[in-house]
Amino acid sequence: MKKYLPLILVLSSIKFVIQWLGNRNYGFHRDELLHLSVSEHLDWGFMEFPPMIGLIGKVSYLLFDYSLLGMRLFPTLAGVGILILCGLMAIEMGGKSKAVLLSGVCILAFLPFYRNHTLFQPVAFDQFFWTLGFFFLIRFINSTNRKYLMLLGITLGLGLLTKYTILVWAFGVFTGLFFYKKGLLFKDKWLYISASVSLIIFLPNLVWQMLNDFPLLKHLEALKAYQLDDINPLEFGLAQLDYPFTLAVSVIGLIAFLIDKNLKKYRAFGVAVLVIFSTMWILNAKAYYVFAIYPVLFAGGAVKISDLFIRKPFLVYLVSAVVLLPSVYYIPSATPILPIDDFVKYKNLEEENGRIELTGDYADMFGWEEQVWLVDSVYGSLSPKERENCVIWAENYGEAGAVKILGKKYKLPNPISRHGSFWTWGYGNKNAEVWISLGNEQSSVVQVFDEIELVKIITHKYAIGEENGIPLYICRKPKIAIDHWWAAYEKHIFE
Repeated sequence: MKKYLPLILVLSSIKFVIQWLGNRNYGFHRDELLHLSVSEHLDWGFMEFPPMIGLIGKVSYLLFDYSLLGMRLFPTLAGVGILILCGLMAIEMGGKSKAVLLSGVCILAFLPFYRNHTLFQPVAFDQFFWTLGFFFLIRFINSTNRKYLMLLGITLGLGLLTKYTILVWAFGVFTGLFFYKKGLLFKDKWLYISASVSLIIFLPNLVWQMLNDFPLLKHLEALKAYQLDDINPLEFGLAQLDYPFTLAVSVIGLIAFLIDKNLKKYRAFGVAVLVIFSTMWILNAKAYYVFAIYPVLFAGGAVKISDLFIRKPFLVYLVSAVVLLPSVYYIPSATPILPIDDFVKYKNLEEENGRIELTGDYADMFGWEEQVWLVDSVYGSLSPKERENCVIWAENYGEAGAVKILGKKYKLPNPISRHGSFWTWGYGNKNAEVWISLGNEQSSVVQVFDEIELVKIITHKYAIGEENGIPLYICRKPKIAIDHWWAAYEKHIFE
């Protein structure tokens, strides 16, 4: 294995450099601002997700303060880890240098991973734990050493603290293991000890869910109503076709797991992938939920392709080039390696009515600094007494996260918001004399206050439409009981 480490190091270094170039540009994404915000309220769970992202956010803060590069280092390291594990899985399956090369190239060519491994979200870490779980299972199959079952259990437990979608992975693997030595593993007590370890690791979050009336279920219900129900079931399958060359390698890997005589001992992986994919499709999941299955398929496909061309090894290099080169042009669309002016030229975007429409993720990285600066200008215009009795009320978690995180350099007070986890942190000073409202429409503020003053309609050339043309108000004289108004909104916090 050691002789292949230099090749893995080169491939992982390329991955790291590309991600690092993208990590520098634009600004914080709204989701990143939320994840950094929850890191200031560490708990065993949050309304939208398990606790791991908050813990990593806290580590990021302690090491790098609220630095864009520092924060994005962590998903980048997860992505590099996935590439390394992909190469190691190819080696474990009997692959040589050509298989290692092709497996790593597939990771570099798979465009969604650039987006996933740029943004500080649970996705990158979820994908890492799926891949690590597959790696430990391969190691167990090859060695029958039960320590890998224990490591598998620990991985599943940590994955459950990261993103609940790993339950689908666990279901797929559980089903697939019936096809490993005719299910003999289910007679081994160490499998159940491993599962118990997973449960023990996950238990604090499970208890937290129980104590908080299972916000996970409410979040899933809202997600289904506002996003998943609008997804055409065909989109899930068709989205996988957007990346035909890496898909071809993964399909070869899947077929090899199921029928190839040299990889037949890994048949459980083929079954697991089919179960995972089918389950996600039936659940009308978003297409990217299954991207975590691809690294193990890339490894299997790379091993099979290198075996097919064992007498003509130059063809593996050709396949690697065919897989990688078409993706290179599109990398700036997946991670922001280009400065914004260059990106606008690259995409041939045109300005219309003072606005340039970027893609959703990139547009969500603009406008936050300007919002916070304007809030600070209003806050600074208040008298010292008013500043002591002022509440900043943001409409959504992006705006609230911007004030909470970016506002620290202005020494702004923590904001309140009725959106998601921010709702659980309360309404602040219910007797405040002055409220600064960011993003709330007039109909919302007049419901609460007798006296409102529109300060500015905030616009930004690149910001997402949702954050363009939002109002900034100064509000006084609440006309309703703030605590009752806050409590009554509980059923709407995910809207």
